[in-house]
Amino acid sequence: MTHRDATGSRGTSADRTERELREALAALAGGVQAAPDAYRTARGEWLRRERRRRLVLAVLVMVVFALATLIGLWVLNQAPADPGVIFSGTGSAAGVSLPRPHP
Repeated sequence: MTHRDATGSRGTSADRTERELREALAALAGGVQAAPDAYRTARGEWLRRERRRRLVLAVLVMVVFALATLIGLWVLNQAPADPGVIFSGTGSAAGVSLPRPHP
């Protein structure tokens, strides 16, 4: 007996396979018993993970902000203490302004 002889014609083979698969899955699903508090437990775990994710994100944002502030203050502190030539008013061009165009 060959495989073709055991399964019958093509149209009935697909129907038969689908029916047997449906019955097997129904029997398997019928044997599964969910725990009474499974949803509550899963939701609690999800909420804990969500809270932890938000807390980690908030801490990361604060660390980045504090680091940027410290770097900015450090850069400002590295600037020379003496006034610059441009704003001192003691340069060779002090008091001289650019000529204004006459209309």
